[in-house]
Amino acid sequence: MSPSANSKDLKIASIQMVSTPDLQENLSTASRLISAAATVGAQLAVLPEYFCLMGLKDTDKVRARESLGSGPIQEQLSDIAQQNNIFLVAGTIPLEAKDSNKVLNTTLVFNPAGEQISRYDKIHLFGFQTATERYQESETIEAGNAPGLLKISIGGNNWTFGLSICYDLRFPELYRALGQVDCHIIPAAFTYTTGKDHWEILLRARAIENQCYVLASAQGGIHQNQRRTWGNSMLIDPWGSILANLPEGEGFISGVLCKDKLNEVRSKLPALAHRKL
Repeated sequence: MSPSANSKDLKIASIQMVSTPDLQENLSTASRLISAAATVGAQLAVLPEYFCLMGLKDTDKVRARESLGSGPIQEQLSDIAQQNNIFLVAGTIPLEAKDSNKVLNTTLVFNPAGEQISRYDKIHLFGFQTATERYQESETIEAGNAPGLLKISIGGNNWTFGLSICYDLRFPELYRALGQVDCHIIPAAFTYTTGKDHWEILLRARAIENQCYVLASAQGGIHQNQRRTWGNSMLIDPWGSILANLPEGEGFISGVLCKDKLNEVRSKLPALAHRKL
């Protein structure tokens, strides 16, 4: 793996997919794209929400659920992280919930040794209804109740990431509760309808108000269940500038998280230090 341009930088990648109802097909696609990202030097990669399964019915994910630490999805993710010597933020997978008719929509993180080192269960569940679209995640998903952080060390540098998922993006109090981080990681499957109006604005707002990078990994296209997702996986810097963007289709973006850029923004405009409430 090639080193970052600067020893204080971290090379990252965001994977974009158009996931299908075929679990193994999706895992193979994820593996291929992560391998491609690792080849260009990525040290950490992020998969989108529902990367492993975009079912024909909402209940499909309940049948695919796994218990924490056991199951073919987690085993393959561990192998992918190991094979590519990469930190893998594995989008979301369905884990067993207290209610047997529901799942937890969970982000798991694996280190380059294939060990699961962090977990976040999606707190805010999406609900949206128009004359032609209806989504109600609470019918098949059990909400999490604890914010998630990821802390890693690479090359003697410590990095802190906030973990959130898709609809969480609309709740800035969650990001404030996570405290000061270097980067917020946001796997998502934003709908086309809401994404075209709100996705970029919300991502840039989270970067600007928290003076950190935002790395968003999205679903991006028309799925077999006829759901259309917005795509536009992005890397945004602490000033709110878009550094990389993939409008639609499968693929990946890559870029660098720079400690010097974080320090520059926070020193010239110390908004985090000026907070009153």
